[in-house]
Amino acid sequence: MGRYIVKGGKRLSGEIRISGNKNAALPCIAATLLTDEKVHLDNIPDILDVRVMKHLLEELGSEIDGNNFVSHVHFNGLSENLVDSVRGSILLVGPLLARGEKLVIPPPGGDVIGLRRLDTHFIGLTALGAECVVNKDGYLTISADAPLVGNDIFLDEASVTATENVIMAAVLAEGTSTIYNCACEPHVQDLCKMLVSMGAKIEGIGSNLLTIEGQESLHGTNYTIGSDYMELGSFIGLAAVTGGDILLTNVDTTFLRPIELGFEKLGISLDIKKDSVYVPASQRRIIQKTYLGNTNKLDDAPWPGFPADLLSIMTVTATQMYGSILIHEKMFESRMYFIDYLIRLGADIILCDPHRAVVKGKTILHSGVVTSPDVRAGMALVIAALCADGVSVIENIEQIERGYENLLGKLRSIGAEISENLEDLNSLN
Repeated sequence: MGRYIVKGGKRLSGEIRISGNKNAALPCIAATLLTDEKVHLDNIPDILDVRVMKHLLEELGSEIDGNNFVSHVHFNGLSENLVDSVRGSILLVGPLLARGEKLVIPPPGGDVIGLRRLDTHFIGLTALGAECVVNKDGYLTISADAPLVGNDIFLDEASVTATENVIMAAVLAEGTSTIYNCACEPHVQDLCKMLVSMGAKIEGIGSNLLTIEGQESLHGTNYTIGSDYMELGSFIGLAAVTGGDILLTNVDTTFLRPIELGFEKLGISLDIKKDSVYVPASQRRIIQKTYLGNTNKLDDAPWPGFPADLLSIMTVTATQMYGSILIHEKMFESRMYFIDYLIRLGADIILCDPHRAVVKGKTILHSGVVTSPDVRAGMALVIAALCADGVSVIENIEQIERGYENLLGKLRSIGAEISENLEDLNSLN
């Protein structure tokens, strides 16, 4: 199990290029299975989840050369360890089903942040004509005795991966599908735009109502994946807590407003240009109260609400602002438990229940040994360590590197003292 050794307390400044969106890369890679022609994807982040996804496609017969994909679909099973290591493996179901394959796969893995049910996937896929069964051993059997047929589909929740799976199945189904209560996050929009560039007909992109006219086949394409607004939000939080000024480039500011509003609640303002965000060192750093003068709240919601994945980053950011705020994470019942590690580092936080925490700042964080439980909480702990006094150790960094490309290189480029080697601990003191 890898670890980071971090010497904190240093003001970080400089420029960082934001990578491609992890949550768009995974469904777009899965969507290459929908055609036999070559698909080229630009701006794919070089992260662990993407590497695993590529290995899964190779097991399915795809030829992959860098970011070029040529599919030769034949399902002979998938390695359980690969499926278990990345939640995005569930995204293979939609395109494989659309190509007429019968699947028997282990349940997908990924972050341990609470119950992540598959019901919404099954609701959408069965409406198109599939049969979905969970076997006694936990394996999933998904098949269709006849070609998929378009239908009116109402998803019981705006699940991102379920929406993506149903979209990928519907683009090759016979007839028209109308999908209500879709997720419409930027990465879902990325997938839809890529599919349109492959010949799919999709109306309503960016809304929670999609109309898809199924096609007999799709063709190859060259497509550029959008920038990762989760990584963007993470580095904004890092700039805020370390007191530095950081310029973030390769940014699609189209989707920035919900994140900007969240940081404004914490007293952090941004200088936004066409394709960059500048976080100045000079900030108010005072948490806003409500208009009635009460303690404010920051909560997550389906897009265009505040992204759930950034609440961990906002929690650690709030510890370095002045005032109090209620953080309300509504989606996963285990995501907030990483707060115990922040408290161990000196944060003044009351964990009210699995979904709500009251954060009081500003507190001086000190060094400690903590463990990354998931991608975003792990990054939040890195941020905490970089603003804490002394040397901290963060374990289980494989979770963090699943979602952040060249994290050590980017952090060192702005002056961070961080290493993967335990023997470097003395040299950092």
